[in-house]
Parts: sequence; C-alpha cells; structure tokens
Amino acid sequence: MPVDPLDGVVAFVTGASRGIGREIAVTFAEQGADVACTARSEDAIEETAEMVRDEGGEAIAVPVDVTDEAAVEAAVERTVEELGGLDCVVNNAGATGEVEPVHRLDPEAFTETQAVNVTGAMTCVKHAAGHLRESDRGSVVNIASIGGKRPYPNRAPYAASKMALVGLTRTLAFELGHDDVTVNAVLPGPVAGDRIEEVMEAQARLADVEDAHPVSFGENDFALPNYVVEAREVAEQVAHLAGPHARHVTAQELGVDGGGTWY
Repeated sequence: MPVDPLDGVVAFVTGASRGIGREIAVTFAEQGADVACTARSEDAIEETAEMVRDEGGEAIAVPVDVTDEAAVEAAVERTVEELGGLDCVVNNAGATGEVEPVHRLDPEAFTETQAVNVTGAMTCVKHAAGHLRESDRGSVVNIASIGGKRPYPNRAPYAASKMALVGLTRTLAFELGHDDVTVNAVLPGPVAGDRIEEVMEAQARLADVEDAHPVSFGENDFALPNYVVEAREVAEQVAHLAGPHARHVTAQELGVDGGGTWY
C-alpha cells in the first residue's frame, strides 16, 4: 500500500479555528500527519482537533495568541512534548486590518495588523527553528496573499503585512536551508467564505468616501473566470509544500489565485 505523503509529520498550524487553517489541519491529517491546532478560540480549535482525529491523526488544541511570545514558546514546547517532535510550521493566523483609504487609517491599528501577520509568523518560526533543524523533513509554509504582490487599494495594512511576509519567507529560506528546512509561501486569491464577503462589503461602503478607490474584483483581474478559490484548494498546496515531493522547493511563492498574482 502507498505511504501517506505526510505520514509521521508533526505540524503546528496557527489560525486553525476556521477557514483555511481548519482545512489545512484536516488535509494534513488525511495525508498522515499529527497536528497541533492553534488559535485564540479554544472551543473552535478543539472542534478542529476532533476533525483531525476523525481522519486518524493525533491532535492537540492549543489556545495561543501569536502576538504573545511567551505563549508561542509554550505552545511549541507543548507540541513537541505531546506529539513527539515538530516537523512543519504553517503560519496561517492573520488579521484583515482596516479597510480604509490611507488618510483614514489608524497607525496603531496598522501596527497591530503587522504584529499578527508578520511578527507572529516570525515568532512561531523563532521558537520552532531548533526543532525544525533536527527534523529530516523540516518545513515552514507561510500563508501570504496576492495582496502582497498587486495593488490592494484601501487595504494598505493587509497588503503591507503580506508583502513583508513574502520577504520574511525568502530570508528564512536561506537562514534555515543549510539544515534542509524549506520555507515557502502560499498566496491565495479571494477565498470563499465569510471573511472575503466582509471585506467586499467594506469596500462597497467606501464608494461615497472622498479619495477612496473601492476594489470590486472582476474577470479582467484574473486569468480564470471563476477566480474565487476554496479553502481546500489552498490547503492541498500547503500539504504539497510540506511533503516529500517538494524537498527542493524553497524560497518560493505559490499563487492559488486563478491567475491574479501580478509577478
């Protein structure tokens, strides 16, 4: 019988309470991995952990705010202790940020978005790095966005954070690569679900705001007419990057976006 691609892998998935993060955790379990499901919502990550167990994987639910370094460190160590190691970190936890033109942005809120989307990812890798180096299949997959590679009017906090996450990905790939740890980013386009609907509603509300340029995605922005992707499609690409067929893929950004990434 064929061996599951992620058999024996222990994964640490942030933002696993819903959406893409939940799909990643379940997809990893389907392919043989054990998963530490982390997020701020304790009840929701326990639901995700139960879904992982239903697929045959071991799972723990670890409440953690990625902006709290002490909590991140404790979560990583708990993962290693209870699941027997750590092979993969998936940085999916993210903040949407304000949907406003620049002259209406709150600098403090802007900084908070960076703290979750960039500093949180760095902190998770910081405390996982030693364990990833000890693994013979260590990997990091950061969930960025096409917003980091194309104009996103009224989304400056989010776009800036995702561009920074791309830069972090490339740099960490070189820092960790000599120990055979791969580091890549997946860049989803619009993903079906509540979050994209909330963002588009916020963009629509800006139609009457002076100097705002609301964004309404359309077929001319993407190569494929059906450009809204499912969370499952993103999760499958994350699993591939963590698996045995991507051991020479590193410092890359993979768009799962219907052709919406501009470079």
